[in-house]
Amino acid sequence: MKIAIDPNMFRFTPLLELPKLVAELGYEWIELSPREDVLPFFRHPRIDDETLRRFRRELDAAGVGISSVLPLYRWSGPDEEEREAAVRYWKRAIEVTSLLGVDAMVSEFNGRPEESSRSEGKFFKSMEELLPIFEREGIALKLEPHPDDFVEDGHVAVDMIRGINSPNVQFLYCAPHTFHMGNDAPGIVRHAGDLLTHVHLADSFDHTASSGLRYIVNPPGSPVRVHQHLDIGQGEVDWDELFDSLREIGFDGTMTVAVFAWEDRARESSTYMREKTAEYLAKW
Repeated sequence: MKIAIDPNMFRFTPLLELPKLVAELGYEWIELSPREDVLPFFRHPRIDDETLRRFRRELDAAGVGISSVLPLYRWSGPDEEEREAAVRYWKRAIEVTSLLGVDAMVSEFNGRPEESSRSEGKFFKSMEELLPIFEREGIALKLEPHPDDFVEDGHVAVDMIRGINSPNVQFLYCAPHTFHMGNDAPGIVRHAGDLLTHVHLADSFDHTASSGLRYIVNPPGSPVRVHQHLDIGQGEVDWDELFDSLREIGFDGTMTVAVFAWEDRARESSTYMREKTAEYLAKW
Protein backbone atom coordinates (compact mmCIF):
# COMPACT_ATOMS: atom_id res chain seq x y z
CA MET A 1 0.00 0.00 0.00
CA LYS A 2 1.19 3.51 -0.82
CA ILE A 3 0.59 6.39 1.61
CA ALA A 4 0.92 9.64 -0.33
CA ILE A 5 0.45 13.31 0.36
CA ASP A 6 -1.32 15.84 -1.82
CA PRO A 7 1.04 18.81 -1.37
CA ASN A 8 -1.61 21.44 -2.07
CA MET A 9 -0.81 23.31 1.13
CA PHE A 10 2.83 23.48 -0.05
CA ARG A 11 2.02 24.53 -3.63
CA PHE A 12 4.10 27.69 -3.29
CA THR A 13 7.19 25.63 -2.47
CA PRO A 14 9.44 25.57 -5.57
CA LEU A 15 8.83 22.35 -7.45
CA LEU A 16 12.43 21.15 -7.25
CA GLU A 17 12.42 21.64 -3.46
CA LEU A 18 9.19 19.70 -2.96
CA PRO A 19 10.67 16.15 -2.82
CA LYS A 20 13.03 17.07 0.02
CA LEU A 21 10.20 18.73 1.96
CA VAL A 22 7.93 15.71 1.53
CA ALA A 23 10.70 13.40 2.74
CA GLU A 24 11.17 15.59 5.82
CA LEU A 25 7.46 15.16 6.57
CA GLY A 26 7.92 11.39 6.57
CA TYR A 27 6.18 10.55 3.30
CA GLU A 28 7.56 8.41 0.49
CA TRP A 29 4.94 9.32 -2.11
CA ILE A 30 3.45 12.47 -3.66
CA GLU A 31 0.13 12.84 -5.43
CA LEU A 32 1.05 15.62 -7.85
CA SER A 33 -2.03 17.85 -7.81
CA PRO A 34 -2.69 21.12 -9.69
CA ARG A 35 -0.13 23.88 -9.24
CA GLU A 36 0.55 26.87 -11.47
CA ASP A 37 3.96 25.76 -12.72
CA VAL A 38 2.98 22.17 -13.58
CA LEU A 39 -0.72 21.41 -14.08
CA PRO A 40 -2.81 24.54 -13.42
CA PHE A 41 -6.54 24.15 -12.90
CA PHE A 42 -8.44 23.94 -16.21
CA ARG A 43 -5.51 25.12 -18.35
CA HIS A 44 -2.77 23.56 -20.43
CA PRO A 45 0.19 22.05 -18.51
CA ARG A 46 3.05 24.52 -18.01
CA ILE A 47 5.98 22.19 -17.36
CA ASP A 48 8.54 21.30 -20.04
CA ASP A 49 10.48 18.06 -20.49
CA GLU A 50 13.75 19.45 -19.12
CA THR A 51 12.10 20.53 -15.87
CA LEU A 52 10.50 17.09 -15.65
CA ARG A 53 13.95 15.49 -15.91
CA ARG A 54 15.31 17.77 -13.18
CA PHE A 55 12.28 17.02 -11.00
CA ARG A 56 12.86 13.29 -11.40
CA ARG A 57 16.48 13.70 -10.27
CA GLU A 58 15.33 15.55 -7.13
CA LEU A 59 12.74 12.85 -6.43
CA ASP A 60 15.41 10.16 -6.70
CA ALA A 61 17.78 12.11 -4.46
CA ALA A 62 15.09 12.49 -1.78
CA GLY A 63 13.91 8.88 -2.03
CA VAL A 64 10.39 10.04 -2.89
CA GLY A 65 8.14 8.80 -5.69
CA ILE A 66 5.08 10.12 -7.51
CA SER A 67 2.15 7.81 -6.76
CA SER A 68 -0.28 9.58 -9.04
CA VAL A 69 -0.85 12.75 -11.06
CA LEU A 70 -4.06 14.74 -10.54
CA PRO A 71 -5.18 17.09 -13.33
CA LEU A 72 -8.56 18.83 -13.45
CA TYR A 73 -10.06 19.78 -16.82
CA ARG A 74 -13.58 20.51 -18.06
CA TRP A 75 -13.67 17.48 -20.31
CA SER A 76 -17.35 16.83 -19.59
CA GLY A 77 -18.55 20.41 -19.61
CA PRO A 78 -21.50 21.20 -21.88
CA ASP A 79 -19.48 23.72 -23.91
CA GLU A 80 -17.97 21.84 -26.88
CA GLU A 81 -15.07 24.23 -27.52
CA GLU A 82 -14.06 24.02 -23.87
CA ARG A 83 -14.37 20.22 -23.95
CA GLU A 84 -12.10 19.99 -27.00
CA ALA A 85 -9.52 22.18 -25.26
CA ALA A 86 -9.72 19.97 -22.16
CA VAL A 87 -8.97 16.87 -24.24
CA ARG A 88 -5.86 18.59 -25.63
CA TYR A 89 -4.77 19.45 -22.09
CA TRP A 90 -5.38 15.85 -21.02
CA LYS A 91 -3.12 14.55 -23.77
CA ARG A 92 -0.19 16.60 -22.54
CA ALA A 93 -0.95 15.70 -18.91
CA ILE A 94 -0.83 12.02 -19.84
CA GLU A 95 2.50 12.64 -21.56
CA VAL A 96 3.82 14.39 -18.44
CA THR A 97 2.69 11.44 -16.32
CA SER A 98 4.42 8.99 -18.64
CA LEU A 99 7.65 11.01 -18.64
CA LEU A 100 7.60 10.93 -14.83
CA GLY A 101 7.38 7.15 -14.98
CA VAL A 102 4.02 7.17 -13.20
CA ASP A 103 1.25 4.69 -13.96
CA ALA A 104 -1.75 6.34 -12.26
CA MET A 105 -3.79 9.50 -12.73
CA VAL A 106 -6.61 10.84 -10.56
CA SER A 107 -9.41 13.15 -11.63
CA GLU A 108 -13.11 14.04 -11.52
CA PHE A 109 -15.94 13.63 -14.01
CA ASN A 110 -16.11 17.46 -14.16
CA GLY A 111 -19.46 18.19 -15.76
CA ARG A 112 -22.47 20.17 -14.58
CA PRO A 113 -25.20 18.73 -12.31
CA GLU A 114 -27.89 20.91 -13.89
CA GLU A 115 -27.02 19.42 -17.30
CA SER A 116 -26.26 15.86 -16.23
CA SER A 117 -27.37 13.98 -19.36
CA ARG A 118 -25.55 16.39 -21.67
CA SER A 119 -22.45 16.26 -19.47
CA GLU A 120 -22.51 12.46 -19.53
CA GLY A 121 -22.58 12.53 -23.32
CA LYS A 122 -19.60 14.90 -23.40
CA PHE A 123 -17.75 12.70 -20.88
CA PHE A 124 -18.06 9.60 -23.02
CA LYS A 125 -17.14 11.58 -26.12
CA SER A 126 -13.90 12.62 -24.40
CA MET A 127 -13.30 9.08 -23.14
CA GLU A 128 -13.59 7.70 -26.68
CA GLU A 129 -10.57 9.79 -27.60
CA LEU A 130 -8.56 9.47 -24.39
CA LEU A 131 -9.15 5.90 -23.24
CA PRO A 132 -6.99 4.37 -26.02
CA ILE A 133 -4.15 6.66 -24.90
CA PHE A 134 -4.47 5.59 -21.25
CA GLU A 135 -4.48 1.96 -22.34
CA ARG A 136 -1.54 2.40 -24.71
CA GLU A 137 0.55 4.15 -22.03
CA GLY A 138 -0.42 1.66 -19.32
CA ILE A 139 -1.81 4.40 -17.08
CA ALA A 140 -4.75 3.78 -14.73
CA LEU A 141 -7.33 6.55 -14.38
CA LYS A 142 -8.98 6.75 -10.95
CA LEU A 143 -12.21 8.80 -11.01
CA GLU A 144 -14.09 10.25 -8.05
CA PRO A 145 -17.59 11.69 -7.76
CA HIS A 146 -17.38 15.29 -6.61
CA PRO A 147 -19.77 17.83 -5.10
CA ASP A 148 -21.22 20.04 -7.86
CA ASP A 149 -20.43 17.51 -10.58
CA PHE A 150 -22.87 15.64 -12.82
CA VAL A 151 -21.93 12.53 -10.81
CA GLU A 152 -22.09 13.14 -7.06
CA ASP A 153 -23.50 9.87 -5.69
CA GLY A 154 -20.96 7.14 -4.95
CA HIS A 155 -23.07 4.22 -6.18
CA VAL A 156 -23.83 6.02 -9.45
CA ALA A 157 -20.13 6.76 -9.94
CA VAL A 158 -19.21 3.09 -9.46
CA ASP A 159 -21.78 2.08 -12.06
CA MET A 160 -20.52 4.76 -14.46
CA ILE A 161 -16.96 3.46 -14.15
CA ARG A 162 -18.07 -0.13 -14.50
CA GLY A 163 -19.90 0.86 -17.68
CA ILE A 164 -16.69 2.20 -19.23
CA ASN A 165 -15.62 -1.43 -19.24
CA SER A 166 -11.86 -0.90 -19.11
CA PRO A 167 -9.43 -2.24 -16.48
CA ASN A 168 -7.59 1.08 -16.81
CA VAL A 169 -10.50 3.08 -15.32
CA GLN A 170 -11.02 2.63 -11.58
CA PHE A 171 -12.85 4.17 -8.61
CA LEU A 172 -11.54 6.59 -6.00
CA TYR A 173 -13.32 7.00 -2.66
CA CYS A 174 -12.84 10.54 -1.34
CA ALA A 175 -13.60 10.53 2.39
CA PRO A 176 -14.32 14.29 2.73
CA HIS A 177 -17.05 13.85 0.07
CA THR A 178 -18.76 11.13 2.12
CA PHE A 179 -21.85 13.19 2.88
CA HIS A 180 -22.30 14.28 -0.73
CA MET A 181 -21.83 10.72 -2.02
CA GLY A 182 -24.77 9.42 0.01
CA ASN A 183 -23.20 8.88 3.47
CA ASP A 184 -22.88 5.16 2.81
CA ALA A 185 -19.18 4.31 2.96
CA PRO A 186 -19.68 0.57 3.61
CA GLY A 187 -22.21 0.21 0.80
CA ILE A 188 -20.18 2.18 -1.72
CA VAL A 189 -16.94 0.41 -0.83
CA ARG A 190 -18.57 -3.02 -1.15
CA HIS A 191 -20.30 -2.01 -4.38
CA ALA A 192 -16.98 -0.89 -5.85
CA GLY A 193 -15.02 -3.93 -4.73
CA ASP A 194 -11.92 -4.40 -6.87
CA LEU A 195 -12.70 -1.19 -8.77
CA LEU A 196 -11.71 0.76 -5.64
CA THR A 197 -7.96 1.33 -5.87
CA HIS A 198 -7.50 4.79 -4.35
CA VAL A 199 -8.72 6.67 -1.25
CA HIS A 200 -8.41 10.34 -0.32
CA LEU A 201 -8.11 11.00 3.40
CA ALA A 202 -9.49 14.15 5.04
CA ASP A 203 -12.38 14.88 7.37
CA SER A 204 -15.54 16.89 6.78
CA PHE A 205 -18.77 17.90 8.49
CA ASP A 206 -22.13 16.42 7.56
CA HIS A 207 -23.85 19.28 5.72
CA THR A 208 -27.19 17.43 5.93
CA ALA A 209 -27.20 17.37 9.75
CA SER A 210 -29.39 19.55 11.96
CA SER A 211 -32.24 19.51 9.43
CA GLY A 212 -29.88 20.70 6.74
CA LEU A 213 -28.96 23.76 8.78
CA ARG A 214 -25.37 22.78 9.64
CA TYR A 215 -24.46 25.52 7.16
CA ILE A 216 -26.66 28.49 6.37
CA VAL A 217 -26.21 30.06 2.95
CA ASN A 218 -27.90 33.09 1.49
CA PRO A 219 -30.16 33.26 -0.33
CA PRO A 220 -31.96 30.21 1.09
CA GLY A 221 -32.11 27.39 -1.40
CA SER A 222 -28.81 28.30 -3.07
CA PRO A 223 -27.42 25.21 -4.88
CA VAL A 224 -23.91 25.60 -3.45
CA ARG A 225 -22.12 22.48 -2.18
CA VAL A 226 -20.18 22.84 1.06
CA HIS A 227 -17.52 20.47 2.38
CA GLN A 228 -14.12 20.61 4.04
CA HIS A 229 -10.76 18.83 3.85
CA LEU A 230 -9.83 18.74 7.56
CA ASP A 231 -7.53 16.69 9.75
CA ILE A 232 -8.97 13.33 10.81
CA GLY A 233 -11.04 13.87 13.95
CA GLN A 234 -12.04 17.44 13.17
CA GLY A 235 -15.17 16.47 11.25
CA GLU A 236 -17.85 13.78 11.28
CA VAL A 237 -16.58 11.08 8.92
CA ASP A 238 -16.84 7.66 10.61
CA TRP A 239 -13.25 6.50 10.19
CA ASP A 240 -13.66 3.12 11.89
CA GLU A 241 -16.55 2.37 9.53
CA LEU A 242 -14.53 3.38 6.46
CA PHE A 243 -11.35 1.50 7.38
CA ASP A 244 -13.34 -1.58 8.38
CA SER A 245 -15.03 -1.52 4.97
CA LEU A 246 -11.67 -1.22 3.23
CA ARG A 247 -10.38 -4.17 5.27
CA GLU A 248 -13.42 -6.18 4.24
CA ILE A 249 -12.67 -5.84 0.51
CA GLY A 250 -8.92 -6.35 0.98
CA PHE A 251 -8.01 -2.85 -0.16
CA ASP A 252 -4.32 -2.58 -1.04
CA GLY A 253 -4.12 0.52 -3.22
CA THR A 254 -3.05 4.12 -2.61
CA MET A 255 -4.17 6.36 0.24
CA THR A 256 -3.56 10.07 -0.23
CA VAL A 257 -3.62 12.55 2.62
CA ALA A 258 -5.66 15.40 1.13
CA VAL A 259 -6.01 18.07 3.82
CA PHE A 260 -6.32 21.62 2.46
CA ALA A 261 -7.64 23.59 5.42
CA TRP A 262 -4.52 24.44 7.41
CA GLU A 263 -1.87 26.27 5.38
CA ASP A 264 -0.92 28.11 8.58
CA ARG A 265 0.07 24.76 10.16
CA ALA A 266 0.71 22.66 7.08
CA ARG A 267 3.70 20.76 8.49
CA GLU A 268 1.96 19.91 11.75
CA SER A 269 -1.20 18.82 9.90
CA SER A 270 0.73 16.66 7.44
CA THR A 271 2.69 14.91 10.18
CA TYR A 272 -0.45 14.34 12.23
CA MET A 273 -2.27 12.86 9.23
CA ARG A 274 0.61 10.49 8.47
CA GLU A 275 0.58 9.23 12.05
CA LYS A 276 -3.21 8.99 12.22
CA THR A 277 -3.36 7.05 8.95
CA ALA A 278 -0.79 4.59 10.27
CA GLU A 279 -2.83 4.23 13.46
CA TYR A 280 -6.02 3.29 11.58
CA LEU A 281 -4.16 0.94 9.27
CA ALA A 282 -2.67 -0.85 12.27
CA LYS A 283 -6.08 -1.06 13.93
CA TRP A 284 -7.95 -2.39 10.93
